[in-house]
Amino acid sequence: MTIESITLRDTLPRVFREESIPPSDVWKKSLTFERGKRYLIEAASGTGKSSLCAYIFGARTDYDGQILFNRQHDISTISPDEWQSLRRSSIAYLPQELALFPEMTALQNIMLKNSLTDALTEKEIRNYLDELGIGHRTDYPVGRMSIGQQQRVAIIRAICQPFSFLLLDEPVSHLDARNNAIAARILMHEAARYDAAIIATSVGNQLLLPDSILIKL
Repeated sequence: MTIESITLRDTLPRVFREESIPPSDVWKKSLTFERGKRYLIEAASGTGKSSLCAYIFGARTDYDGQILFNRQHDISTISPDEWQSLRRSSIAYLPQELALFPEMTALQNIMLKNSLTDALTEKEIRNYLDELGIGHRTDYPVGRMSIGQQQRVAIIRAICQPFSFLLLDEPVSHLDARNNAIAARILMHEAARYDAAIIATSVGNQLLLPDSILIKL
């Protein structure tokens, strides 16, 4: 399946069922994300931004309402095998927790994924590490890096695959403005390669994506 759009229809995390939720552009609304566009989701802590990413990625199902691919394919009907295929070809995801292997080096963490997809050459990966100021940490165990350095490793790993949608949960929360801008440029370059959408969440430090659509969670 090629994903051209993702639609939320009356979607709400079940944990919010009995609560009075604040005004939102997302929950209990009809909202469509379209391929090729850029979206910034601004949220307060505890309003469900990480849940939203996990729902779209199919990692969690504890919500009411519907999430549709291409306005008609309810993701609750997608089989595990189909999800596996979609996660390799259509949806890339950077969770807030990063999910890096601490005992492995920066390059090993990235190449572990890239070896499955051959999306980037090792030279391209090393160039991105250099651009983000961590080229000297290429062979350094990720567990001994700062959180900001780990975020930069995880950003590169996230784009080591083809994708129609790139989900980024607080990707630059520990980056300064310079590295934020560099990360945004790299992400936009790779998204343009696939005519893909970028959906990035934040609770403060936003990814510096020009011409993006701002959504309040």
